[in-house]
Amino acid sequence: MDTTASTTPLVQLSHVTKSFGPVQVLKDVSLEMYRGEVLCLAGENGAGKSTLIKILTGAIPRDSGEYRIDGQDVGSPSPAQARELGVGVVYQELSLLPEVSVEENLLMGRLPGRGGVVNKRDLRARAIKMLERVGLNRVDPGTLVSGLPVATRQMVEIAKVLGADARIVIFDEPTTSLSEEDARSLLQLINRLKKEENVAVLYVTHRLEEIFEIGDRITVLRDGQFITTAPTDQFTHDTLIRSMVGRQIEALYPKREHKQFGKTLLSVQGLRLPGSPYPINLEVHAGEIVGLGGLVGAGRTETVRAIFGADPLVAGKILVDGKPLRPGSPAQAVKAGLGLLTEDRKEMGILKDLSIRENVTLADLSAVSRLEVILRRREVSLVTSLVPRLRLKYHSTEQPISSLSGGNQQKVLLSRWLATKAKVLLLDEPTKGVDVGAKADIYTIIGDLAAQGLGIIVVSSYLPELLGICDRVIVLHDFGVTGELPIEEATEEAVLQLASSAPVPANA
Repeated sequence: MDTTASTTPLVQLSHVTKSFGPVQVLKDVSLEMYRGEVLCLAGENGAGKSTLIKILTGAIPRDSGEYRIDGQDVGSPSPAQARELGVGVVYQELSLLPEVSVEENLLMGRLPGRGGVVNKRDLRARAIKMLERVGLNRVDPGTLVSGLPVATRQMVEIAKVLGADARIVIFDEPTTSLSEEDARSLLQLINRLKKEENVAVLYVTHRLEEIFEIGDRITVLRDGQFITTAPTDQFTHDTLIRSMVGRQIEALYPKREHKQFGKTLLSVQGLRLPGSPYPINLEVHAGEIVGLGGLVGAGRTETVRAIFGADPLVAGKILVDGKPLRPGSPAQAVKAGLGLLTEDRKEMGILKDLSIRENVTLADLSAVSRLEVILRRREVSLVTSLVPRLRLKYHSTEQPISSLSGGNQQKVLLSRWLATKAKVLLLDEPTKGVDVGAKADIYTIIGDLAAQGLGIIVVSSYLPELLGICDRVIVLHDFGVTGELPIEEATEEAVLQLASSAPVPANA
């Protein structure tokens, strides 16, 4: 705990339970938060973290137990009452209205003025002070939120929470959509808030490195139960993971011994994306995992989507297993042996109203059809044959995919491409929003697929992930390649340096 932190708890949850119908999601959970301290809440998906946050913020009532702020029993507050008590939350999905100005977002519900007429001068003055508090001195308060980068929107959200006199600030997966550089800036801001403003911070993330960088103490939940609380320096990565998952994970990033690469499965020559003068050249061999690194907006997602035919390209040639691929046609890409795992599985990956079976077979219905009639038995046989390879946890192939955890949804999407007998997988942020236990499974699966002869491209904003599972890292900036690093030479510093460099132009 920081030396300026109070020795008296600002927040106390004692013996809290919560059930939804017959399912008990929190069982006798307790935690304490102190002024001037960052408490990290760790646990896998389904551990009860989100439910606990909802109780703290008044979104749902607890069934039993006590909730005290500054020693006073606050009962089961409504969201408005929780905000008045000083509880603020910054969610992964931001609550700002995109087509409204920054200043109006900051003071929404508290706009200065009389008789329904807003005092614009007062509004501007208050907004400037709120922005300065989080270091956004150069942001025009009159700008529409939709015109701001994601990282800046995150800071505006924090300014809004602090401007409502929050003394207890909850951060729920705040760096998921941020670049490595922007994530570091956010962590620095949180450290400044706890030291200079003496707020109590509850920080939730799946990124263990962030927990060890920013946390003063760690509280671990597993299956809705309190497991332990201790100062951060009393944990190692291994002991924290063991507390979270209840089992020993030998290595988060499994070693890939005897790596032998085969023929070139994917060759991209002179690919240019709209608006960019820079060519992208890359190759992926059988058995190889190639990482695409770079800052947010560097063109990583656009590159893999253009290779797959989902986004346009201006120029370039793509060869899959030595054969030319017609650009702009996902159907032809699938037929050639490409598979794309999209960055946003909820919007562009899963079909949430369909079953596991239907989601797996969707990409190639011809494999489970006869005379254009889908054969249920053939579908089930295909899906069950893929399950052992992907460590999928499920009850029935007929259960909705929406009932699965994020990690298991990703495994279903990987199954979809294995069902098509894909030769090259394009994985865009494959562990985004996935807990540590499922991450370890996915890393092992990716390594196993490479060992079976697939070629794999991994796009990730999380540098430890790229460095932990890839054989090479190609770095992009401004929709062009700035360099390539063999994994033996790839460090976070080296990748970030290339990520800030200028690409090589086409005529160089």
